[in-house]
Amino acid sequence: MEILAVFPPLVAFLVAGLFGKQIGDKGAQFVTCASVILAAISSCVLFGTIALQGEPRIVVLANWISSGDFIVNWSLYVDQLAVVMMCVINIVSACVHVYSIGYMSNDPSKARFMAYLSLFTFAMLMLVTSDNLLQLFFGWEGVGLASYLLIGFWNQKPSANAAAVKAFVVNRVGDFGLALGIMAIFVVFGSIEYDVIFSAAAGKAEDSFNFLGHELHAMTVICLLLFMGAVGKSAQLGLHTWLPDAMEGPTPVSALIHAATMVTAGVFLIARFSPLFEYAPLALQVVCIVGALTAFVAATIATTQFDIKRVIAYSTMSQLGYMFFALGVSAYPAAMFHLVTHAFFKALLFLGAGSVIHAMSDEQDMRKMGGIWKAIPSTYMLMWIGGLSLAGMPFFAGFYSKDMILEAAWADHTWFGNFAFWMGIAAAAMTAFYTWRMIFLTFHGKPRADEKVMANIHESPRVMMIPLLVLATGAIVAGSLFYGGFVGSAHETGHVYDSGHKENYVNLWDKEHFWGDSLFVLPQNDTVEAAHHVPEWVKHLPVIVGLLGIALAYFVYIRRQGFADRVVRLIKPLYLLFFNKWYFDEIYERVFVRNIWRIGRVFWKTGDKRLIDGLGPDGFASLSQSVARRFSKMQTGYLYHYAFVTVLGLLALVSWFMYKAVLQGLI
Repeated sequence: MEILAVFPPLVAFLVAGLFGKQIGDKGAQFVTCASVILAAISSCVLFGTIALQGEPRIVVLANWISSGDFIVNWSLYVDQLAVVMMCVINIVSACVHVYSIGYMSNDPSKARFMAYLSLFTFAMLMLVTSDNLLQLFFGWEGVGLASYLLIGFWNQKPSANAAAVKAFVVNRVGDFGLALGIMAIFVVFGSIEYDVIFSAAAGKAEDSFNFLGHELHAMTVICLLLFMGAVGKSAQLGLHTWLPDAMEGPTPVSALIHAATMVTAGVFLIARFSPLFEYAPLALQVVCIVGALTAFVAATIATTQFDIKRVIAYSTMSQLGYMFFALGVSAYPAAMFHLVTHAFFKALLFLGAGSVIHAMSDEQDMRKMGGIWKAIPSTYMLMWIGGLSLAGMPFFAGFYSKDMILEAAWADHTWFGNFAFWMGIAAAAMTAFYTWRMIFLTFHGKPRADEKVMANIHESPRVMMIPLLVLATGAIVAGSLFYGGFVGSAHETGHVYDSGHKENYVNLWDKEHFWGDSLFVLPQNDTVEAAHHVPEWVKHLPVIVGLLGIALAYFVYIRRQGFADRVVRLIKPLYLLFFNKWYFDEIYERVFVRNIWRIGRVFWKTGDKRLIDGLGPDGFASLSQSVARRFSKMQTGYLYHYAFVTVLGLLALVSWFMYKAVLQGLI
């Protein structure tokens, strides 16, 4: 079953990629969709088995590296954490594959696109099922390669090529930290195998090593380096600038990469290495603070954007910030819970936005939409479901998971936990506001599109709507279905859960039994357990601010149209700060990009051209030309010149022989 859950996407990639012309577009679509659906079904079967039995499985596929005592196997490590990720990856990927049949129907390179989707899915599965750091790094870089190919899929567009390069380069910064973290782990633990590392973590908790004359706490350094890798892949503040530009790729790519899979790799990485992070409190503080700032900053930017996909992209960045500050307060189950629910409602919103774009003849600017809800009522309803879940409204999936994160942050009772809580509350209010701003601008008000576009508005075909319905089901029920198993807390009786205001969940598992040893939390850091006992106002505040955000959006964009323009004029500097994304791109352009170009130009002109080429191949070539040019002057074409040179040559030759004879005493 493990093989069927992991390798069908690889087979699909090889078949569609190598034989796409032979089997045709429909053949490639059938092979890739069927393979990923098979993997999704197998993952769900594994989920049921692992959740009930609670026993991890290791399937050794082959010996990969054997060098002295250093042995690395290619294995599939399937525990509770891995199988949750496998289900998310394969289910969302299956929906995206099927959706792409309709969305990419007019694209001339369908087989190549489907092959790239399957390659990405396989790389992500390799990442989450690894049992050692080398295999994890292989999957990590494979995901980066596949995302580069997908973001730049429309390579005839310069903007798509630039976005793909930007994503690749920015992620290399984070990957450099991850590579150093892997090296540091090998130095400290002498192994890259998870079981060896995690079992020795407690004994290495106080270890340190000397670096450039400084004694550094080993676990803190390792965790900060791993976090650096997570920051790049999960678009946290500082290395986030690639995420909105990645919207240049097709909308199915946005849903797959930026909603449920690639950007959650960093969350998975930190959760997987919870046995190390628990002994690095300083690193956890950094994770929490960066996550809180990311949630807030991304939400402020999303309130001002007009590209429908960019609004959702910044929403993704903000929700990832929630997951990270949950990790920072040791609420690993809450972070994983939000990862699962977020996958459903954010993929639903991205694909719903794709349905809108499809209906609006590829228009993405919300200022050119409006008044279309009656023309595409199914898409409108599904976007409402995704929006309600994103805003954390009661009984939708996001309500259960986001509230648990905020409650855990409050229950941490630390300064950085309180900071994260209030940043999260502010972000929750803005999330509700920009979500309904998007819905109202897109679907309500007077039509602002051209008459030709309005005349051609139509609902998406069934092949695009079915995946949306699957995701909408998850956006509604995933929270109540998995609350007990992921983050539930038991009373003394062991049968009834203290869920506070979350009474409406299905009791399938208890948290301790479900996660088993896949997540590690020190007893004093169990903020998920403490979250069930926070004051009532903490439990209700996220919903209250969410409702206020929706009401404000309704007032501004429905009841008082034009009011937003007056507010913008009043707070123009602040608005420009948010609209220009806090000027991160401009700052990076001036501080890093331009200076790197200057340094590169110096190395190119001086180092490469003048020194290496000048003294090397170009220098030798120039010397040869100079010598040849001088000798060529002797080629005059006059016979007496050649005779004179011949006589001189004979005289020189005779003189040489006579000189040798004199030296040898023969003359």
